[in-house]
Amino acid sequence: MSDPNRPRAIALALLVTVLWSSSWVLIRWGLDDHGLRPLGFAGLRYGLAALVVAAWVLGRPGPRRALSSLNRRQVTTLAGLGVVFYAVTQGAQFVAIDSQPAATTSLLLATTPLVVSTISSRLLGERPTGRQVGGSVLIAGGALAYFAGQLGFTALGLTAALVALASNAASALLGRSVNRGLSLPAEVITLVSMGIGAGLLLVTGAAVEGIPDLDGAGWAIIVWLAVVNTAAAFTWWNWSMRHLTATASTGINSTMLIQIAFLAWIFLGEQPGLIQWVGMVVVSLGVLLSQLSTTRPTTLFAHRSRQIRRD
Repeated sequence: MSDPNRPRAIALALLVTVLWSSSWVLIRWGLDDHGLRPLGFAGLRYGLAALVVAAWVLGRPGPRRALSSLNRRQVTTLAGLGVVFYAVTQGAQFVAIDSQPAATTSLLLATTPLVVSTISSRLLGERPTGRQVGGSVLIAGGALAYFAGQLGFTALGLTAALVALASNAASALLGRSVNRGLSLPAEVITLVSMGIGAGLLLVTGAAVEGIPDLDGAGWAIIVWLAVVNTAAAFTWWNWSMRHLTATASTGINSTMLIQIAFLAWIFLGEQPGLIQWVGMVVVSLGVLLSQLSTTRPTTLFAHRSRQIRRD
């Protein structure tokens, strides 16, 4: 019997990927026009999102008890995840978005499954499947095709994107290990790691970039990204996955690379050449293939360790 909620779930999942993809445009607007700097911007975005998650956790008895009963080892582990996933990955990603075309940064981060599948068998004892190997080959081939054309990257942007790629892969492995090894609600894991990572970003941003002087539009972008593109979008995504197969949800998610390129073309004037479009399509197919056999989270604010980017 077909699920009557499936059409709505497909539409909602597509909406969420558009929101996540639009984050790249909003981040560039905030950085270029509204007094925001990369590290402070990332810290404000995820700090506000952490407050939204905190309200959710504190309003529910089960997660609230789990939060209050955290021991030192668990807090230390979650702090490590917060440093890698939020402070390093998101900080470097915001610097890369500020310094070079969004599509170039997006494609570099899309190769995360290739990096993860290469090292996960040793660190986590998870051997890649045939689909994952085939997808990794497509990702590598598409990336090579993309970078054979005119890139428009900068030394700072490329360095930051590579740092984000390495830390994104590390956070995927660490996040999987944490969620597998700690018997905690996913929203508690998210709250503690996001709060610690965002706090470190805010402190570092203030020290390196100074205190931002934001206008109303800058604050509007931060609030929208935190509340809609992070908190609400995660909620909607996880609801949609209750009614979609892993193949369907992964296929929808894999469209983000192309969506980001289109949005950057329309709103930021970044026009990829033909070889770049071919490379992005091939990478998208590789991401889809490599992710088909992975499991999907079912809990609000679960860490999306299998996904290629965090907007």
